[in-house]
This record gives sequence, structure tokens and C-alpha cells, in this order.
Amino acid sequence: MTRIRQEDLIQSIADALQFISYYHPVDFLQAMGEAWAREESAAAKDAMAQILVNSRMCAEGRRPVCQDTGMVVVFLKIGMQVQWEGELSIKEMVNEGVRHGYAHPDNVLRFSMVNDPLGSRKNTGDNTPAIIHMELVKGDRVEVKIAAKGGGSENKSRFKVLNPSGSLVDWVLEELPRMGAGWCPPGMLGIGVGGSAEKALLLAKESLMEPIDIHELQARGPSNRKEELRLELFDKVNGLGIGAQGLGGLTTVLDVKISDFPTHAASLPVGMIPNCAATRHVEFTLDGSGPALLTPPTAEDWPDVTWEASPQARRVNLDEVTKDEMAGWQPGELILLNGKLLTGRDAAHKRIADLFANNQPLPEGIDFHGRFIYYVGPVDPVGDEVVGPAGPTTATRMDKFTEVMLEQAGLFGMVGKAERGPAALEAIKRHQAVYLMAVGGAAYLVSKAIRSSRLLAFEDLGMEAIREFEVVDFPVTVAVDSRGNSVHQTGPAEWRRKIGKIAVVSE
Repeated sequence: MTRIRQEDLIQSIADALQFISYYHPVDFLQAMGEAWAREESAAAKDAMAQILVNSRMCAEGRRPVCQDTGMVVVFLKIGMQVQWEGELSIKEMVNEGVRHGYAHPDNVLRFSMVNDPLGSRKNTGDNTPAIIHMELVKGDRVEVKIAAKGGGSENKSRFKVLNPSGSLVDWVLEELPRMGAGWCPPGMLGIGVGGSAEKALLLAKESLMEPIDIHELQARGPSNRKEELRLELFDKVNGLGIGAQGLGGLTTVLDVKISDFPTHAASLPVGMIPNCAATRHVEFTLDGSGPALLTPPTAEDWPDVTWEASPQARRVNLDEVTKDEMAGWQPGELILLNGKLLTGRDAAHKRIADLFANNQPLPEGIDFHGRFIYYVGPVDPVGDEVVGPAGPTTATRMDKFTEVMLEQAGLFGMVGKAERGPAALEAIKRHQAVYLMAVGGAAYLVSKAIRSSRLLAFEDLGMEAIREFEVVDFPVTVAVDSRGNSVHQTGPAEWRRKIGKIAVVSE
């Protein structure tokens, strides 16, 4: 009989959440470094360099690799010979660990969980509750797998019940392009097959905790049908040319995982969940000897990659920019923003739209005319920081507000991550506006370009409030130009053709 104190589980959960907020797994660093070295797309290579440099900066500064510090997902395997010392339930222990982990004074993480999801959607204030999966197993240990899953990748989850004769490969290749780039590729795909609807998705989620080992599988060759499918999907998904951040390139996924379970003879349930470039997970075991000890990567584990703004990048003064000037910007062009940049995302946009709909004025001091807005919900600053990690959020969530913000508010441009949908593209074209893309997964690096931050409105929205940043050489890419041309359409199409030619030559 092993006795495990509740304090040890609480401390281990808290330590693990801090650990994964600023340390990437070593297998991810190695795989991303290899992908960067192979990449031939200049835009994708630049994005991956930012992600890798950001990763090293976060490890050194012990600050989050992404401003979306995630919802906590925990898999527990509890030995039946374990005896707990304490008064709390296991769920209460885990959630207490989450509270401690997210409120650490040296590295406060962003609280993203909201109550009443169909109503008020009020932030819980401590990032609880965690999503907990428990299993009783033989033994006298407690095995813990813990992840912090960001909304951008989680929102791209897919599920379908195929016919038993259906093709998993065809379904994945059909769905993946529809997922867009909001999941911040390159990352990993977790695929669950079999069981029931909820089991397939659970298998997919847990498979994302496995190490990246596709290159080992390529070297030794497949030994079963699942491994054959992993290799086939890895090649065919990367053959889509989606590339880093959806800009087009050789690498869209670093690995494909498949877990399966027996299922009904009439069914083939399949679930797919991606992991983003802010891959955050760790495993540990409690044996009664105290809290878990977690081993960080060493300095040698990071690839020898540097990043600095291209000397060809166009510098733009946001305080003086005109639409005539914007008309000369080209899709895929690198730009360095300087001057005053407004912020706002889902909740702020909805309030603004409601004010316009009801013929009410905007809050005092808010004027969007001729301005740019950054879709961001930053981490709170610590120490002498102006702002915490402040990477972009998925822009498609703001598509429904784009016409209002351009037509009635008078915006000139927007900054976010991933592609824009048809309605937003049409609005951008009609108003000769632009959409610029910052790199998802480079939140700490990007925050260093922000020199001041001032709250303007909607303070009650917390991280979603409207602020004004003063930025210096803030790096972005022209994703949609003033004619409505999108690099997220042209880039992958171009690289899909190039990859096809590469494959033909290699054969």
C-alpha cells in the first residue's frame, strides 16, 4: 500500500503547469529544428525561426510560450493499492493544483476558462475547472499526464462516424484544409479510431501526449496497419503544402498519431485533434516519496536558430499610414509596425457592434478611424514588463464583425493569426483595408516589440479589454492585401504544386 499526500499531487500539478508553460518537450524542439532546416519556403522558415527563438527566450525568462496558456487537461491512472492522505477529492486536488500553478507570482498565467458557456461566459478567475479523465489500474502508483490545450487548436477538432468501409485517409485529407491555420501549424495530429463518439475523441486527445517519433518509424518501416496509416498521412498531409502558419511550405505536421479501440460492427467513429506550435504536456509518476521532479531541457536541446527582422522588411508608421500607402503592400511581404496599435478581440468586438446597432456612442477616447487593431488577449505583465506574452488570436472569429469595424468604425487594418473567411475578404477588398498576420507561437518574442500599454475601455473584460500599445518594429506579414488577395490561399496552392514536382522528381 502506497500512501500519497494530497499536498504532493497539488504541488506536482502546479509545478507541471508552470513547467510546460515555458519549456517545450525536447522531441518537439528536435522535430521543429529539423523541419526548419529542411524548409524551402522563406515565409514558413521565418515563422518557424520565430517559434524556435521564442521557445528559447521563454525557457530562459520562464515566461509562457503562448499568451493562450490553455485549459488544463489531465489523464490520471490511479493504482488500486494507493491510499490518499488528505480530505480533498481527487478532482479538488487537481483543481487546487491548477489554481496554484496559474497564479504563481513570478509567472502568472492567463485565465481562460469561463462559466455559463451559453450565457454570461464569466471568467472563473483561476483557470479551473480542469478537464479530468481518471482510470483505476493495478499497482501502487499514480501516473499523471497533463497538458495545457489552447483554444486555437482545440477549436479545430473534428469528428465523424464513417461507414466501416470508409477511408480514414480520405476523411483527414478532406477535413484538414477546412481547418485553416488557426491551429498554428506545424504541430501534431492526434487521431482516435473506434469505440464510441466520445471514446474516439478521447483517444485522439491522449495520443497527443505521445512523443514525436515519425522519423524513427520511417527508418524502421511499419509493422502494422496503424503505422502504415501514420506514414501515409504524414506524407500526404505535408503534401497539401499548407506549411507553417498556413503560409505555404514543406512541413504542416511534425507527426501523426493514431490510437484505436474496438467498436460496433456498424460503425467507424473517427476523431481528429491537432496540437499547435505551443505544444505543452508532461508526464510524471507519484510513488509516495514526495512531489514529482521534472527535468527541464538543456541549452543544447534547442536548435542553433536565430531570428532577426529581414533588412528587406518594410517599416510602417501606424500613426501616419494612408490607404494609398497600403495599396502598395503585397501578400507575403514582411512589415515592421511602429506607432500606436489598438487591441480587441471577440468580446470587445461584440460590444462595439452592439453599440453601433443601438445607435450608441463608443466609449470616450475610443476612435478607430484610420487605425489598426490587434486581435490579442495578452498575459498579465510581471516585474518590469510592459505586457506579458502577447501573440495573436485566430482572426476568423472576428470575421462577422469585419464589415462593421471597417464601414462604421473606420478601421484601416487588422492584425491576427490564420486566414480570413469569404465575408471578411470581401469586406477588406471593398474598403481597401488590409489584414496582417503575426506568428502564433511567438508570443514572448512579439511582446518585446511592445514598449507601452494603456487601457482604453471595457476593463471588466480583462484580457479582452481594448488597449493601446506603442510598438517598435512589430513583425507581421501581409496576409490579405487591399485588393482582397490572401496569402493563405496563394501560398499553400503554390507549395502544393512545388511539392508535387519534388515528389515526381524523387520517384
